[in-house]
Amino acid sequence: MYVERASRLPGAVVWSRTVENPTAGPVLPDGCMDLLWNEGRLLVAGPDTRAYAPGGEPTHWAGIRFAPGTAPTYLGVPAHELRDRRVDLTDLWPTATVRRLHTRMANSPDPAAELERMALERAAQTPAPDPLLRHLVAALDTGRPVAATADELGLGARQLHRRSLTAFGYGPKTLARVLRLQRALTLARAGVPFAETAARSGYADQAHLARDVKELAGMPLGELLRRSG
Repeated sequence: MYVERASRLPGAVVWSRTVENPTAGPVLPDGCMDLLWNEGRLLVAGPDTRAYAPGGEPTHWAGIRFAPGTAPTYLGVPAHELRDRRVDLTDLWPTATVRRLHTRMANSPDPAAELERMALERAAQTPAPDPLLRHLVAALDTGRPVAATADELGLGARQLHRRSLTAFGYGPKTLARVLRLQRALTLARAGVPFAETAARSGYADQAHLARDVKELAGMPLGELLRRSG
């Protein structure tokens, strides 16, 4: 079971998930990073470039999912260092700091809400994320070409790529691809036919959509919808 709500931290989402079925749907690339609490551990989920399957025994997760490009500011680590990784928070922050946070989590009746409070405290102590990144995400999420978006933002190709690695964990073309996948999944889950989903999401055709879903999600679109449903 998965539930989520909007966070008081702008752009973030607070969520919890109980994984009881090892064949449940995977966690898919979405351009985001998460602060997690699972089985007594504080973790950071880096940006994914492929599907992640929690698997294993039944387990409960709580998390706060930061808006694309914002987590590195709050966490103090470049996103590319965490790409496709789940890392203990003690590997990123001082042990004493994490120990205090761990005690708070262990004593909280609502782990997801406690993670949100931690994130809000952290945000109050760090600079605000670069607003240019928000504009970049918004432009790419409408299907704008990367080169045109770079020109609109006044950035050269190398500068945009470098800033994207730090903020998102990969270059702008990969970010655009991940965002396109999420647009397609939103439509497909709403019952839009696959051919129309492909056209409206920015794919060349339905075959292009099928290939991209298989590469990023590790399974055909129909199977993915059944497992996530």
